[in-house]
Amino acid sequence: MKLFVSEGNPHCLKVLAALEVTGLQCEVQYVNHEERVVPFLSRPTLPALLLPNGLHLFSPNPICRYLFEVSGQESSELCNQWLEWEATDLQPALLQALHKAVLQGKGSEVSKVLQGPLGYLEQNLSKGNTPYLTGEAASVADVVLWAALYPVLSDSSLALGKHTSVKTWFDRGAVTHSFQSAAQKVLQGKGLQGMKSYMQRQPAPQSSQCRDTPSSNSNPAESEEGERMVSEEEMEAAALTWSKGLNPGPVATERQHPILPQEAKRNLLVTSALPYVNNVPHLGNIIGCVLSADVFSRYGRMRGWNMLFICGTDEYGTATENKAREEGLTPQQICDKYHAIHSNIYKWFQIDFDFFGRTTTEKQTEIAQNIFWQIHKNGFLVEDTVEQLRCENCQRFLADRFVEGVCPHCSYPEARGDQCDKCGRLINAVELREPQCKVCRQTPVIRSSKHLFLDLPKLEPQLEQWLEKTTNTGDWTANAKQITRSWLKDGLKPRCITRDLKWGTPVPHPDFKDKVFYVWFDAPIGYVSITANYTDQWEKWWKNPHQVELYNFMAKDNVPFHSVVFPCSLLGAQDNYTLVNHLVATEYLNYEDTKFSKSRGVGVFGDMAKDTGIPSDVWRFYLLYVRPEGQDSAFSWTDMATKNNSELLNNLGNFINRAGMFVTKFFDGCVPVMELQQEDKKLLAMVGWELQQYIQLMDKVKIRDALKHILNISRHGNQYIQVNEPWKKIKGGDTERQRAGTVTGVSVNIACLLSVMLLPYMPAVSQTIRDQFNAPQSCINTMLQGTGTFVCTLSAGHRVGTVSPLFQKLEADHIEALKKRFAGQQTTAQKAASAQPAAVPATAAAAEVATVNGVDPEKAKQLTQAVTEQGDKVRALKAQKAEKAVITAEVAKLLDLKKQLALAEGKSPEPAPQKGKKK
Repeated sequence: MKLFVSEGNPHCLKVLAALEVTGLQCEVQYVNHEERVVPFLSRPTLPALLLPNGLHLFSPNPICRYLFEVSGQESSELCNQWLEWEATDLQPALLQALHKAVLQGKGSEVSKVLQGPLGYLEQNLSKGNTPYLTGEAASVADVVLWAALYPVLSDSSLALGKHTSVKTWFDRGAVTHSFQSAAQKVLQGKGLQGMKSYMQRQPAPQSSQCRDTPSSNSNPAESEEGERMVSEEEMEAAALTWSKGLNPGPVATERQHPILPQEAKRNLLVTSALPYVNNVPHLGNIIGCVLSADVFSRYGRMRGWNMLFICGTDEYGTATENKAREEGLTPQQICDKYHAIHSNIYKWFQIDFDFFGRTTTEKQTEIAQNIFWQIHKNGFLVEDTVEQLRCENCQRFLADRFVEGVCPHCSYPEARGDQCDKCGRLINAVELREPQCKVCRQTPVIRSSKHLFLDLPKLEPQLEQWLEKTTNTGDWTANAKQITRSWLKDGLKPRCITRDLKWGTPVPHPDFKDKVFYVWFDAPIGYVSITANYTDQWEKWWKNPHQVELYNFMAKDNVPFHSVVFPCSLLGAQDNYTLVNHLVATEYLNYEDTKFSKSRGVGVFGDMAKDTGIPSDVWRFYLLYVRPEGQDSAFSWTDMATKNNSELLNNLGNFINRAGMFVTKFFDGCVPVMELQQEDKKLLAMVGWELQQYIQLMDKVKIRDALKHILNISRHGNQYIQVNEPWKKIKGGDTERQRAGTVTGVSVNIACLLSVMLLPYMPAVSQTIRDQFNAPQSCINTMLQGTGTFVCTLSAGHRVGTVSPLFQKLEADHIEALKKRFAGQQTTAQKAASAQPAAVPATAAAAEVATVNGVDPEKAKQLTQAVTEQGDKVRALKAQKAEKAVITAEVAKLLDLKKQLALAEGKSPEPAPQKGKKK
């Protein structure tokens, strides 16, 4: 191992402290702040750990967790929660604190910035019965938090208030030789000033925020944001904007179909990855594709953009044939059945498509065959005889999704016949090691067949030229760019577009009349044919690249087919097709501690969500709150209840309901006169800033991050009401009654703004709020003009309607019942998931028993190195909190290597009876 660090970088203090505490042997190299150590990252990132197998870890907390794993100390769930809190809550506050202390010389303000996180830490330590965060012994969480806080807690010039428990806990570790040694290496004995060079290279914090003390029922990831510093100029500007009121312009009308591109307007064509028809969509499918696209489409309409949002079911392929066989129906009957199921689920989730179609249509055949002939005419197709896998037991050639085996590139044991989900590499099914038919689990045989290929190498120059432009000018997510680059890195290869199947779009070429189009040539054309079924003027959208912007929404596994294969098909057609401008891909949403799986029945599926008694808006809110934008995230019943009860009920719902009830109770249902003071103007400026951040993020399709600014506004509102106490002032003299009126009037107007900002996320709740306040329809368009316009929508004298609570508490017993109800499906699936990968290497182990006789020193040497590297890989995956199935597969390979090593050393491969756990 080799650890790269830089002096003055506080994150390097964490990893050096972890290295000292664990006592591991590791080469440490000091580099400057600007050095790019990790070759595939576009910017310098330190610290970084180079593993023996050539992989890099480049986030401080995973590096620390890895070092502890290597030393034999596993991370508990509580430990991981503290690490998450440190990264998401403590670090932002520390960054602001260090910026003030080191660069601005405002050490006196550090206490205010860190008040919330230190208070939360104090609260937890004082309530706990153990000397450390997670138990009787120091864990990686203690080391990371000690190191993170070391620069501020060890500086006596910073008056951070009384935090007795924090100080006692900090002194247990941070004064030890290990920490002193690590601190000396990073800070060079200069204290806070030792970080000045590093801090000068960091971007300034977006806002000077402090954090309020979290409530006692919050968890490590949920400290509330406090105030932003607001200038006098901002306050006056906000008050001026507020006074302008609503625009007298035309109110948005109902959509008129068909929606077509318009001159002088921003025309956006939004597609959601077509869900496969043979099964019910799970929560991961819903957030990754249709829900994300729906939120953006609703938002775009509110911004005044001309939007067309289309989707539909992908219905051709072997999976449909097999499902039909299972259920005793024809493929078309299966498609009809599941298309209706999909449609009903999306309606329940309030997905507002302009048109939801399907691919088993005459338009699909017509357009797909037309594109095929254009590509053929332009010389971008080649013929070749290929070897295919055929299952003699099922009496059919196997489609890619029905073959599973060991990846020839990374040895992942559950690679599909077209692509490995682990390394992302393209695979020809015949390249798989130990292939199996996924229907009957028999080993298929190889047969030859003549097929047509899209000549991707010939199209590659055009593709790269187009990608260079669109990825630089459009909003492509980082993972979409990275996955696309990885496909192009080794050069493209011809891609087969035909299959020996029955259920699909027929290939019109006379030499291939018994074949159909391969689903990944055919399915994306579904976007075009579905639009054609919506309007016969479809070419105004799909052959109009100068006037139309195309947004594709999907999960990351679909990226290559939308960024390489489908664009190459359209480029090859040379018919002025609209190509994707903005490719928005999510990471994966996992289910609790595993992943969703249609085949294994793991997770909550769309039709199940309806039966939980939880409203669809709450499901939408939570899925969007945990939307996997930059990394994988997980659905958790406990967390869903927490977010509902804390964010929706106690924060958002509490503020809106109180504001409305004050108008009803104290002012006879009419909004009172408002006379703004400086405090009110400050609040208007803070709310206006949050609105601007919301718009900037939504414009860039940062849907999860934008949601946090809605919740920030309601937090500001709750604090405003709490400080001003209108329920008390209403009982006082004229001045106090006037003050109560101003606070109430400002509050209901903020509630009206929140109803607008919530509309893309929770459309039913948004409408309910506007109904309760009798809000004018024009408020929707006015608020989201330009960079954001917070105006007085409900002026003095406006009469509100009947106000009632918006949300209900999710009780613990209800959530426990739901957990148990869905746990039965999980148990069997998890056993299957963990047992299956372990079975893959068994044949290799058996072969070793048959072929290796006696000791083989050379082979033992090679296997020793392989065991070491595989062990490093497993520990790295655990440190990165990779998917459970992936870790299980790698552990299985490690055990197999250990068996082979035992044989090579002349030992029995069978484990001896265990007397205790070995370290």
